[in-house]
Amino acid sequence: MNRIFLDDAGGAPILPEVLAALRDVPDGNPSSPHAEGRASRATLDRARDVAAHALGADRTEITFTSSGTESVNLALFGAARRLARSARIVTWAAEHQAVLGAVRRLQVEGHQVEIAPVDRQARADPDVITAGVALVSIGLANNEVGTVQPVREVIDRAHAQGALVHVDACAGPRWIPIPDGADLVSISGHKLGAGRGGALYVRAGVRIDPVLYGGPQEWGRRAGHEDVASAVACATALAVCAREREHRARGAAIQSAVLRQTLVELGGVPTGAGDRLPNLTSFGFEERKGEDMLLALDLAGLAVSSGSACASGSLDPSHVLLAMGLSLTTALGSLRLSTGYATTEEEIARACDILSALLTRSAARA
Repeated sequence: MNRIFLDDAGGAPILPEVLAALRDVPDGNPSSPHAEGRASRATLDRARDVAAHALGADRTEITFTSSGTESVNLALFGAARRLARSARIVTWAAEHQAVLGAVRRLQVEGHQVEIAPVDRQARADPDVITAGVALVSIGLANNEVGTVQPVREVIDRAHAQGALVHVDACAGPRWIPIPDGADLVSISGHKLGAGRGGALYVRAGVRIDPVLYGGPQEWGRRAGHEDVASAVACATALAVCAREREHRARGAAIQSAVLRQTLVELGGVPTGAGDRLPNLTSFGFEERKGEDMLLALDLAGLAVSSGSACASGSLDPSHVLLAMGLSLTTALGSLRLSTGYATTEEEIARACDILSALLTRSAARA
C-alpha cells in the first residue's frame, strides 16, 4: 500500500536538497585548528551565510540550535533574563507549548507575564500591547489551525512601546514570508524539511543571555560543540523554502480547497481563519473522537494529525481549540491535514476517497 502523508505541519519530509547537502559534511570539530577542524568550520560558515541570505540577515545574526523548541527557549529566556522583573511579557493563549511553557516558567521566576486570549479564529489581538510591555512573543501562524497572525501590526505596536518582539516562525516559513522588523525569530528545521536542527535570528544590537554556558560558540549565545550537519540541513532547507514558497503555496491552496470541500460534505466544521497557511486544513467533528479517526485513517494508509493528544495516559483536548472557545467535544474530535512540497493531485484524490469512505461509515454506525 502506498501511504499518503498529510502531516507536513507535524514534521515535513526531508527535502532531497538536504539529503544531497548532508553527503558532503566533514567530521571535524569546527573549533579545532587542524585541517579537519578548519574544513568543518568552513562548512559551518557557509551554512550560516546560506541561512542569513534566506532570512535577509547578516551572518552574525544567525545562531544555530538543536531544534525549534530550543530556539524559542533561547529567545525568551535569553531576552527576559536581561529585563527588570517589573517589565511585562505578553503572549497569547493559542501559542505553541514551547512558548507557553517558557513564559510560565518565567512567571514562576518572578517575571510579570500576561497570556492574552485569542478570538474564535485563534487570532491574537495586538491591542493588548500597552505601556509597560517589554517583550512580546507571537507566532507567524498558528501551528494547529493555520491562522496567519497579525505579525506586522504586533511588531509595530510593540516597538512603539519600546518592547522587543520574538516571532515563533517554526510553523509557516515553508509557505509564507516572515515580516521584517522582529528582534528575535525562531526557526525549526524539521518543519522546514531539514529533519533536524533549528536556528535563532537575533537582530544586530539585541543582547540575550545564553541558556547553555561554556565555550564561546555561536557568538557566545550557545555554548557547546556545533552540530555542523544540523546547521547545513537547516540552512539548506531555509534556502529551498525561500526559493520555492511562492509557487508551492499556490499549489497547496488548490489541494487544501479540495480537502476542505470533502470534509464539509462529511459534516466537519472548519476551524481557524480564512487567512491561513495555504497547505493546512483543520476541522472539528462534534460526535467523533480524533484518536478513533486517526487510527482508522492510519490503517487505511492516510497519515494526518488531530488537535487532541495522548499525554501521561490520559486524553487531553487541544489547548488551541479550547482557547478559541470551541466545545470540549469538538476539541476532542479534530483533524488537521497538511500537504507538503511532494504532495500530488493523485494523492489528494485518494485521500478524499479514504476520508469519504471511513467517515461516512463511522456516521452510519453511529
